[in-house]
Formats: sequence, C-alpha cells, structure tokens
Amino acid sequence: MPTALQDIVAPVVAGLGLELDNLTTIRAGSRTVVRITLDGDGVSGHGLNVDEIADAAAAISRRLDEADAVGDQAYILEVGSPGVDRPLSQPQHWRRNVGRLVKITPVSGDGFVDRVVGSDAAGVTLETTGYLPYSDVRRGVVQVELKPMPEAED
Repeated sequence: MPTALQDIVAPVVAGLGLELDNLTTIRAGSRTVVRITLDGDGVSGHGLNVDEIADAAAAISRRLDEADAVGDQAYILEVGSPGVDRPLSQPQHWRRNVGRLVKITPVSGDGFVDRVVGSDAAGVTLETTGYLPYSDVRRGVVQVELKPMPEAED
C-alpha cells in the first residue's frame, strides 16, 4: 500500500467503522487511479452494502482533495469491497459469511463444500463437517449460490 495515501485514508475509513483492506495506485495516461478495497461488518453484520461504500467513497474523496494527496494531477477514485472470490483468511471473514456455502481445501485430505453455521477466533463450524480449526484449513472460498441465503438465527 502506498504509505502516504494510506496515512490519509486509514483514519477516514476507521472513523466510519470500516477496515482498509487494500489500497493501490496505478498510472492511467495522465491520471492516477486510486483503488481502495474496504471491508467491515456493515449494518447487516455480513459485509458492506452499496450505500456504505458510497458514503465511504465520498468521505475519502473529500479527504484526498483536502490533503492534496495526489498533487496537481487528476485522479480516479475506485472504492469497493472484496469480491466473493477472495479467500477467507481471517476469523472475521468466516463470521461475515455465516449461512453461505464455502469450498474448503484442508491442510490434508480432499476439498469439500459445506455451509458455515458459526465461527469463533479459533475455527469455523460447518453444517455437516462440524467444527474445523482454522489451522486445519489451507483455503476457504465462498461459493456463489443463485438463490437467497437462508435466514440466520440470532
């Protein structure tokens, strides 16, 4: 992550109760593209929604303009959330995906697909497999389902 921009953006993001997942810059002709990926629980507890991302983009844009972060050159700001293909690598990633199907590649054995029903700091609880410590998971990725998620019980 570009440190100077991160130092400007991170407090704005944290002030909104979000997490700065990634920040990159690339040159696009005479402009700089600033790509920011945000994460967080969101109002649903299962990740950010479009309105939260739009509010964050507006706040980040104002702060970048105030700080003159990219100098006199024009820039394009792209703000989004991680895609479903991002590996579940942190406990909060698993928690935000309770109710979803995930493809799990274990440290040993064959991969499988199961539904996340719970998680804690040490592992994930799956519908058919039961409790699986994160240390036994090499990779976990959400599987796209073309039907509504089942309602999670509180």
